[in-house]
Amino acid sequence: MVVTSRTDYVQTGALVDEQLRHWLAQPPKRYNVDAFAEGRNEIARGVTLDHDSVTAATGTYGRWRLRETAPGGTWQTTVVTRQIADGPTWVQLDVEHLPDDAEAAPVPAKTPRLARHLLEALDAHDGLADVTAMPQVVEAEDVEAVIDELCDADRRLPVVMASTPYDVEFDAWLEGTVDPLLRPLVGLAILYVLTPGAESVFNRALEHHRVYNGGIRTYLSGVDPAWPADGQRHRVMSKRLITENPHVAARILNQLPQGLATRLPLPDALDSVPLMRTRARDGVGGSEQERLRDENDALHEILEEAASEQRVRADEIRDLKRELRQAENNEAQVVVDYDEQYKELHRAKAQIRGLQRELLRLGAAEQAYATVAPSVNAPTSFREILDRIDDMRRLHFSGRRKYTLELDDQAYGSSWVRMAWDALLALQDFAEAVASGKASSDFKQWCADAPEGAHVISPRKVVRDESKSVKANGEWSRARTFPVPRHVHPDGKLFMGAHLRIGGGNTVAPRLHYYDGACADHGIFVGYMGPHLTNTMT
Repeated sequence: MVVTSRTDYVQTGALVDEQLRHWLAQPPKRYNVDAFAEGRNEIARGVTLDHDSVTAATGTYGRWRLRETAPGGTWQTTVVTRQIADGPTWVQLDVEHLPDDAEAAPVPAKTPRLARHLLEALDAHDGLADVTAMPQVVEAEDVEAVIDELCDADRRLPVVMASTPYDVEFDAWLEGTVDPLLRPLVGLAILYVLTPGAESVFNRALEHHRVYNGGIRTYLSGVDPAWPADGQRHRVMSKRLITENPHVAARILNQLPQGLATRLPLPDALDSVPLMRTRARDGVGGSEQERLRDENDALHEILEEAASEQRVRADEIRDLKRELRQAENNEAQVVVDYDEQYKELHRAKAQIRGLQRELLRLGAAEQAYATVAPSVNAPTSFREILDRIDDMRRLHFSGRRKYTLELDDQAYGSSWVRMAWDALLALQDFAEAVASGKASSDFKQWCADAPEGAHVISPRKVVRDESKSVKANGEWSRARTFPVPRHVHPDGKLFMGAHLRIGGGNTVAPRLHYYDGACADHGIFVGYMGPHLTNTMT
């Protein structure tokens, strides 16, 4: 489980400490929580609790690691709180089984009650979404905010959205079916259940990503509501499976969030926490010889633990390499398929534009038709985009070309080029409409309500501004400050928080940052088109 806390590091650490003590002291554990100290603490027979903490200029962290010896292996629970500079406070909870036998497979871990305790105590969130221990009920007025959370590129956790059967009372379905079904997902997913009123609003807004009549859908990050093919990424479970075999449904529903939790790379803040170096316990024997023997036994125990963990990590790395190889093969095929779909779309658009020009020539269309693209043939590289952007009368590129040219070396380049070109054409049409007084909204609203024939992109790819955490970070804010002419701003530069997502919603896909504050007089300035800039998730 990886979440961020809205409270500061000190308060978060105190809450985590309190919940950890409570969890250890309560049945069935009943461990000795008075033995909390730095280093190794033996809190029961065959049970140790290691604790370390560091406060330094490079960041602060506190860590607790519980090891419980059991037949066949050791159960290890690790809790970490972490903050770097004025960044967010992270909380990480890991539970894993370390087999005694190097050939044996680890036992899958169940969701510990500690996860629920932590989420109930912390004001935890993931991106825009709150992470809670119980499913959150979504009313009709909440749908717009929930859709923003679904489309949030900074979200790490999947969103599990439950609907209600048409012939079942909502509260009975929630308490009797949804709560038990989603209980294993506490901390691994953002949990929602739609009221019947919210369900209809939700499905009207997300035509290609609907969930209804008791079905449950798992949404990955970066949902694109305007793209029908994106709906295939987000799994749906039918009411029939849920009602006929709830145990099988729960197991299947748990697989994706559990897999994401164990495979998704940690945020940099948590990944930079050093390995735990356990300190041996002080000897308790009466003589120097006994003390040395006790210390030697403790050191031997620590080395055995390290060797056991090393074997497990080696197995994980081997499995990950195998999965990575398969994913790379699948990814290559997806890119090819997507390129073909995009080519078909552009051929259709070119045919439509050709017909529209022919209608204009014959006088069958009105003169108010939106501007035609500077060139019928779309560019095939970002270098060509930069060469042709000067043809756009109201669009100006003020950024550094080298960042844009880096994109030509990326695997997704061909798809990204066409998406970026579509975005620039849409910005150009928007700037023309503003200058002629035909548009008074911002670009995101323009894409949602543009007149027929105008170039647009999905409104969900338009982000009006950066998050508070990005703007509050001086280094990240400066990275998003780009040149503009001094007649636009006397400083000759401006913070450009508005940006477009080129490609998917992940942190690999490029971004295009722009400024349209002087759109009516000077047009739109594109200050950056290149790889995703640093934020809390990169």
